[in-house]
Amino acid sequence: MIWNKTETLSRSEIQAIQLERLRWQVNYAYERVPFYKKRMDAIDLKPEHIRTLKDLEKLPFTVKTDLRDNYPTDLFAVPNKDIVRFHSSSGTTGKPIVVGYTRNDMDNWTECCARMCTAAGVTNEDIAQVAFGYGLFTGGFGLHYGLERVGASVLPISSGNSERQIMFMKDLKSTVLIATPSYVLHLSEIMQDLGVQRDEIYLKTGMFGGEGHTPEMRELIEQRLGINDTQNYGLTELCGPGLSYECLEHSGMHINEDFFIAEIIDPDTGEVLPEGSEGEMVITTITKEGIPMLRYRTKDITSITYEPCKCGRTNARMDLIRGRSDDMMVIRGVNVFPSQVEAVLMGVEGIGQYYQLIVTTEKFMDKIEVQVELMDGAMLDSYSKLEQLTQEIRHKIKTVLQIDVKVTLLNPKTLERTAGKSKRVVDLRSKTF
Repeated sequence: MIWNKTETLSRSEIQAIQLERLRWQVNYAYERVPFYKKRMDAIDLKPEHIRTLKDLEKLPFTVKTDLRDNYPTDLFAVPNKDIVRFHSSSGTTGKPIVVGYTRNDMDNWTECCARMCTAAGVTNEDIAQVAFGYGLFTGGFGLHYGLERVGASVLPISSGNSERQIMFMKDLKSTVLIATPSYVLHLSEIMQDLGVQRDEIYLKTGMFGGEGHTPEMRELIEQRLGINDTQNYGLTELCGPGLSYECLEHSGMHINEDFFIAEIIDPDTGEVLPEGSEGEMVITTITKEGIPMLRYRTKDITSITYEPCKCGRTNARMDLIRGRSDDMMVIRGVNVFPSQVEAVLMGVEGIGQYYQLIVTTEKFMDKIEVQVELMDGAMLDSYSKLEQLTQEIRHKIKTVLQIDVKVTLLNPKTLERTAGKSKRVVDLRSKTF
């Protein structure tokens, strides 16, 4: 099913909408946000110079530190009295990012999420269990209103209290689960501990975001819960969930192009790359009233295709996120993404889905330790089996990364579980000399 005919427009029709809205957004930001006026004046760029979509490249980039430097609302284009909702990032690395939505922004956000829900197969026959946190995090509220717009019954259970999650899942016969993929796997563990069988739950669809997950993790989730695992993508700075989403074809995430323009750039040079190239995604909002974002560098590594999808949607599709340019580690001259390690681990029998990468420096050489949990703690009693499994993991990771790593096998449930984003990398290089 398709929610809105805008998702099926021709490329020329999409571009016509984008150009009209882009010119409006640039002028709006220039007139209302001193930050953008100053940036554009510094390079002698005026709104009227944006005549084509190609002219978007003339605009300077916006980066996350710009939002933190203008905390809390200096990037807002309207006074607080016109803001009907504030949201914020966690702010774990300094001042948080604060964003605001006008009533029109809220309506557009709900529209984006309704499209996302429909693409995942959600209808007014579904009961949707939202296990995202309800608070400043955009995930819970974004999906909530989108689900309601398509007519689904919403269970706003929020995150945590896993046994209660499973109780309601069984008793209310939830058919859709919304959460981070790592928390879904944690729920599947708790179900096993409680003796809850797959045929005792009624889930058919998962709508997962907040963090990326590999095809291998998707396969594990679908196997354990018997659901169709769909991914979606969004950033607090741009709207929250609803920027892009998978349909049931699983062939990339459809971008809501009448609300956002996506570019792929070389993360080192800033050069815009041609269709199909892998690089850093840059997003420009084209309808935002509360806090417009011009050429926002997401740091997420992906690629984009404009080929129509088999589902009938014609909007651009981005590939699943490979990693982040700022999460990429350079280890002895080799580019390493955590997702590469995860893909290896998910294909090894006998180990769980929870892992952590510990990065240190020893005698001026960077080293990685891969800590991963065993499925069965009894294996720790067999040195030969442990050694065999350790060497298997080391070999497979070396084949992919071309560097050797240390592998440490842990008891089940050793690593911290969380309902939010899992911390996969602990970088101690600045502390070990």
